[in-house]
Amino acid sequence: MTFIIDGMLGRLAKWLKILGFDALFLADDDDKILAVARREGRVLLTRDREFIRRAGRHPALLIDSTRWPDQVLQVLTRFDLYGEARPFTRCLECNVPLESLSHEAAARLVPVHVFEKSEAFSVCPCCGRVYWPGTHHAEMERTIRDLLEDSRNVGND
Repeated sequence: MTFIIDGMLGRLAKWLKILGFDALFLADDDDKILAVARREGRVLLTRDREFIRRAGRHPALLIDSTRWPDQVLQVLTRFDLYGEARPFTRCLECNVPLESLSHEAAARLVPVHVFEKSEAFSVCPCCGRVYWPGTHHAEMERTIRDLLEDSRNVGND
């Protein structure tokens, strides 16, 4: 499933990409966003009720909450995606799948201290951005684990 997300929901877009989902974020006018959504078959995610109305029969989801964790949970639950998450596999800038990067190849692309401390690297084939499990990685993994666990428990209270 692929998504297009309007300018109101930047953190939702970021976290869907962190979870590995194809989540195109466009801070553009509604007509352009809707045209891309239709052309590429993307589900529209927005908090704008009028935009949902204008989308007509095009697949769309009105996001209820202003809190990004609740927004992610709503998307995961509505589309039953918690089993589809593939964290840390998508570029946060370009929204394309990352490619594995050998330790040797990373040597010339990352700071020396990062090269010495990290073993796993990925690279965006589009923008060249290099990713590795840095100091924030453990906290992100906890957040992901909590989000995925929350989505599994919806309706089981």
